[in-house]
Amino acid sequence: MKRRQFNKLLTLSSGIVTSASSLYSFDRVYQQEISTPEPDVVVAGAGLGGCAAAWALLRKGMTVVLTEETHWIGGQMTSQGVPPDEHQWIETMGAPKSYRIFRDAIRSYYRANYPLSEDAKQRQNLNPGNGAVSRLCHEPRVAQTVLSDFMTPYLSNGKLQILLKHRVIQAESSHDRVESVVVENLLNGEKINLSAKFFVDATELGDLLPLTGTEYVNGSESKKESQELHGGEVANPQNVQAFTMCFAMDYIDGANLIIDKPEQYDFWKNYVPELTPPWSGKLLDLNYSNPKTLQPKALGFDPRGNATGANLNLWNYRRIVDPANFEPGFYQGGISIVNWPQNDYMLGNLIGASTSDFNNHLKRAKQLSLSLFYWLQTSAPRPDGGLGWPGLRLRGDIMGSDDGMALYPYIRESRRIKARFTVKEEHVGAENRLMVSGEKTAAHFSDSVGIGYYHIDLHPSCAGDNYIDFASLPFQIPLGALLPERMENLLPANKNIGTTHITNGCYRLHPVEWSIGEAVGLLIAYSLQKKLTPQGIYSTETHLADFQSYIRKEGIETEWHFDN
Repeated sequence: MKRRQFNKLLTLSSGIVTSASSLYSFDRVYQQEISTPEPDVVVAGAGLGGCAAAWALLRKGMTVVLTEETHWIGGQMTSQGVPPDEHQWIETMGAPKSYRIFRDAIRSYYRANYPLSEDAKQRQNLNPGNGAVSRLCHEPRVAQTVLSDFMTPYLSNGKLQILLKHRVIQAESSHDRVESVVVENLLNGEKINLSAKFFVDATELGDLLPLTGTEYVNGSESKKESQELHGGEVANPQNVQAFTMCFAMDYIDGANLIIDKPEQYDFWKNYVPELTPPWSGKLLDLNYSNPKTLQPKALGFDPRGNATGANLNLWNYRRIVDPANFEPGFYQGGISIVNWPQNDYMLGNLIGASTSDFNNHLKRAKQLSLSLFYWLQTSAPRPDGGLGWPGLRLRGDIMGSDDGMALYPYIRESRRIKARFTVKEEHVGAENRLMVSGEKTAAHFSDSVGIGYYHIDLHPSCAGDNYIDFASLPFQIPLGALLPERMENLLPANKNIGTTHITNGCYRLHPVEWSIGEAVGLLIAYSLQKKLTPQGIYSTETHLADFQSYIRKEGIETEWHFDN
């Protein structure tokens, strides 16, 4: 690599080069030609689903080109800055073996590289931040490093090429197949044409679907159409959950680190979301709508980590560094990720937005997050009766950015394929399931290729819905939901599978996205090895049974097994 390029690389990574593998993958930003003219698979999007799909394919000897819009792979866990939302059984079941290997590798990275306290060293299920949201709250950079290390052997043997800072902008399709895609280098505008046997859409917004002519839906279905208990009265393609520009901050007691007043602060400090049912008041406040009851609910905030009475301390909620887990004095204070109700951006839908509208929404969403940070520094109520915490500090280095924000918005909802099978609330919603079938368990899918669980959790939408949050049941991932109605060689590996607006609320979280991606990667590998189509596997009982046996040997659970 030329010295000029290396210096530019360091600037791109905000001064952070975490491992040889990270550096190696960054080098792909500057590659102008693909050395493998036609890889087996092009995976567009290197979020958790894209990485899981690529890793599965590579383990099976396939050649892969993996593209990514940012300079970090890992999606919602890294470039979007969201500690993993997981279910209560995650340490022992309810996710593929590979996902647990990933989680264990994150913990091992801390043990090998950080000065942990003696107590933390001995803790099997180490939670570096002791955050309340997850059993594994950690720095985005660590997850990115671990994922890069997983990919390094395949960069070395030439089976994998990673194109960071690249985005798919065009596609060519013929009949029911995608022939090629064009990816653009976001740094210099250069374009590369990629042909492959299969294409995986692991983009955050399902970008390949319209480009390839794959049939899709977005927004919310009507209750008449979906027969869902919590469905809306009318369908609305623009009714999409809020997205969030997450950020990291730490706290230095006694310091004065107040930033300049954000450009749009006066707007956001007085902003009241226009939702039905109504929000609890101003967005920048320590009150919000209780997701389950929609009644006003008080929150607390104390960056020293102290308890805030009966109210949740938001600082502890997504804390990724708890100084108590490290040698005394290693950290000046803890580090916490801000992905709260107060910085959910509800004023626009990114799906299908023009470039100017997309950029405008991102700018306003960043202004909302900066305004929240400034409000916390200057105006947030303190337990001692004062206002503001001037010792708060933005940590853009933690997020890999120059502006303090995550590299990419946290996307909760995507375009969704029109699938061979669509998961509806009657299949996984606790109340709806009981009404329809009298069952207290989720629907059994004979074509299951994975399992997962999370409550159905829809954040306020840009069309004015308040939270939709209710109980679901431990569920399976049906193969039919991963297959487009028509397209033969394009498969989804993110939030773009065959769900509804409602059921997207439990199929969109970290371990489920990983599970979807790995199932898709193994499906493609199996199809190529056996000279079968994914559709043929799905529709033929013996092929389906053989494929399910194949993925179980890879450590994928296809059914839940609870002790009675």
